[in-house]
Amino acid sequence: MENVRGKMENVINSNSFSIFRFPSSILLKFVNPCNFYAVLYVLYKTPTMRKIILLSAIIISFLAFGFISLGKIKFHKGTTAHKDGDIIFIVNPSGQGKAIQLATKSKYTHVGVIFFEDGKEYVYHAVEPVMRSSLHDFKSMSADGTYEIRRLKDQSVLTKENVAKMLADAKSKLGTHYDLGFSWDDKQLYCSEFVWKVYNKTLNLNIGALRPLKDFDLSHPAVKQKMEERYGKNIPLDEKMISPGDMYNSELLEKGN
Repeated sequence: MENVRGKMENVINSNSFSIFRFPSSILLKFVNPCNFYAVLYVLYKTPTMRKIILLSAIIISFLAFGFISLGKIKFHKGTTAHKDGDIIFIVNPSGQGKAIQLATKSKYTHVGVIFFEDGKEYVYHAVEPVMRSSLHDFKSMSADGTYEIRRLKDQSVLTKENVAKMLADAKSKLGTHYDLGFSWDDKQLYCSEFVWKVYNKTLNLNIGALRPLKDFDLSHPAVKQKMEERYGKNIPLDEKMISPGDMYNSELLEKGN
């Protein structure tokens, strides 16, 4: 081992030191564990190599810490790559949700529209009253914490100017009471009506076809009970309406991220 150490010192201290120019006789002795540790010892005694070894250790430590930290990051599906104007749908059969599902033949019970403000993502939607919520708060209204995004196929119409107009219109409706009677005037608004009108006012687009109440399935006892609670004997069968399901199935939309 002393012989290997001596040869290593001579090579390293020479002006033409290079790991690729080690004598083959020394390199071959690396297979011997004792000789290998002797080589490491000599390398560490050399100031230049000591700096290289310490620097390598620091770099390896940072890389290892980075991989460990990355492993702790949780990625949530559907929380990235959203755009201004994206329409977000959730499912919650509680309250009137079950009756909506039965009448519209769709699982979706609530809908909102996404806008970015100061780099943050918000959902504007009609509950009681019309409000702006963070994406986290909005999806917490879902029965299982999930949501689906539908996006306008023709993104060219969503210019900065048009998005600004849509956002201004949505903001102007903040505080408007929820419309339990699902009427089509603007005095009160229900969720799909609010989003439909935000698109229609600025872009003159109909995200889903309007239908009279009588076109929906009103036969289920749960639906009949809700109608009696809201209207009594005066059910507005000819009142035009838009449902979350009809908006979701609109030919103007496609699946978002």
